[in-house]
Amino acid sequence: MLSELVSFPTRADRSAYIAKRFATYWGKSLLDVGCDRAVLKTLLPTIAYTGIDIGGTPDLTINLEKIERLPFADDAFDNVVCSDVLEHIDNLHHTFDELVRVCRRHLIISLPNNWANARQPIARGCGTFSFYGLPADPPSDRHKWFFNLSEAVHFLHARAKRQSLKISECFANEKPRAAISRIARHLLYPVQERYLNRYAHTVWVVLEKSQCS
Repeated sequence: MLSELVSFPTRADRSAYIAKRFATYWGKSLLDVGCDRAVLKTLLPTIAYTGIDIGGTPDLTINLEKIERLPFADDAFDNVVCSDVLEHIDNLHHTFDELVRVCRRHLIISLPNNWANARQPIARGCGTFSFYGLPADPPSDRHKWFFNLSEAVHFLHARAKRQSLKISECFANEKPRAAISRIARHLLYPVQERYLNRYAHTVWVVLEKSQCS
């Protein structure tokens, strides 16, 4: 699997990456799932945009864990983007199928590599890692699934096969590092899968529906 060197200090940085990286896929309409402040709406002004989220400034406020069906018709949007959302909800598999249902052309999904985030605190025996701690008060945002990059890739390929989707792209992101550091890491972990499970922070997939034209 290929890996691109990029990091996302803010959610706006992630949106900017999405707008540019997947520019060749954009059609006339877009559903942004987990849109937060709807930054993509500004970055893609020529596209009919609909953003949904439980907070932020969405066009529709929707709690994905509280609905059985998205309030959209089949094939309602040319493209659907769902970036680092599914790991936050219990009904991950059902929601994935709903995203496929409302998408006509391309479904773009990202999932985090949770192992990379947890690796150093666990190895050191101290510190905390976001989304999986045990705070005194109920957290407003947490992950409900803990998986590595290999598991994320397997999930995406398996669900794509089940839904008869073509995988147009599947790749990882890792943080930019000095070349000497990356070379040393590859020498320590020459098997690409092990390397990415340890150091990649995100996996992306572009899924294409069979009726795409």
